Amino acid sequence: MKSSQLVAIIKRLEAMQESEDGSVQSRRFEKDGVEKGEVTFDPATETYSLEEIATHQKFEFDDIDLAAIEIYDLLDDSED
Repeated sequence: MKSSQLVAIIKRLEAMQESEDGSVQSRRFEKDGVEKGEVTFDPATETYSLEEIATHQKFEFDDIDLAAIEIYDLLDDSED
C-alpha cells in the first residue's frame, strides 16, 4: 500500500508549528524536482500562507487541514 501524501504534508505543516523560537517558518513543496509552492507559518497569527510559484497567487489558511488539502491539490495537479 502506498503511503499517504496528505499525511506527509500535514506532518511538515505540524513541524512548522513546533518551532520553539517563535519565528516565521517556511517550507517549499516540490513535485519531480520542480518547486510548486512555498508555505509560511506565522506563529503570532497562527496562519499558513501558500504561494503558488507558477501563478504567484497567495492563499491564507487558519486551519491546517485546509492548508494541507490545498497543497495536496497543488502537487497533484495533472495539468503539468
